[in-house]
Amino acid sequence: MTPIAPGPELFLFAIGLLGAGVFAGIMAGLLGVGGGIVVVPAFYHLLTLLGVDESVRMHIAVGTSLAVIVPTSLSSVRSHRARGAVDMALLKSWAPAMTAGVVLGSILAALADSRLLTGIFATMALGFAASLAFGKETWRLGDRMPGPPLREIIAAATGCLSTMMGIGGGTFGVTAMTLFGVPIHRAVGTAAGLGVVISIPATIGFVLSGWSVPGRPPFSLGYVNLAGFVLMAPGTVLAAPFGARLAHSMGRTLLTRAFALFLVVTSLRMFAQLFA
Repeated sequence: MTPIAPGPELFLFAIGLLGAGVFAGIMAGLLGVGGGIVVVPAFYHLLTLLGVDESVRMHIAVGTSLAVIVPTSLSSVRSHRARGAVDMALLKSWAPAMTAGVVLGSILAALADSRLLTGIFATMALGFAASLAFGKETWRLGDRMPGPPLREIIAAATGCLSTMMGIGGGTFGVTAMTLFGVPIHRAVGTAAGLGVVISIPATIGFVLSGWSVPGRPPFSLGYVNLAGFVLMAPGTVLAAPFGARLAHSMGRTLLTRAFALFLVVTSLRMFAQLFA
């Protein structure tokens, strides 16, 4: 494994992860994104500063993010469900196909080059940001969520792509639900539940696929860095309920624009790292 020498870099590493955890928790509750869209670029940048091997850097960032999403999503969905904003019937109907998509995403991520994973993350985030920023409320693919087989296709694609990006499903889930007429607050609350369905099997997949890969930083269980998890998870769990309360105090337009702006900033940052 890659050694990390003690010193200022290690101190900044710890402080950066603590801050990323709190911010990810707020975003998880606010936008239903599971926090991964914050954790992945933040952890990737910190691993870069510490000189972790580029061949495993993005895999470690994605795998650790998925592990952090497990407690974060549980905390976020609990807060949204208390406000009646989680569609449990939709979650149950999506779960089987989504789990299959998670398995496929875990396999593809293990085989993919680190730069390819970075490009997928940045491109998908920017595409959904454009959809939210320039789309109109009247734009719809339908007035209700579709049944099979389109339902299974959407669920599987959400699970697969979310796993490869290290996110909880909110980026894809919120977009899909709003395009089929689900109100934004209910879409955000339900998307928080998608993180639970995705993150648990995806984390297991990243642990197994990275078990004996060289170049990983210390305290890594496969592609999941335990030091990163321990530093980020408490902040995300504690901050997620605050983000959920904030979401339900905001209007639809402001919440949608906040989601779009966040995706743009994240995407541009990842593109900058990709072509640096």
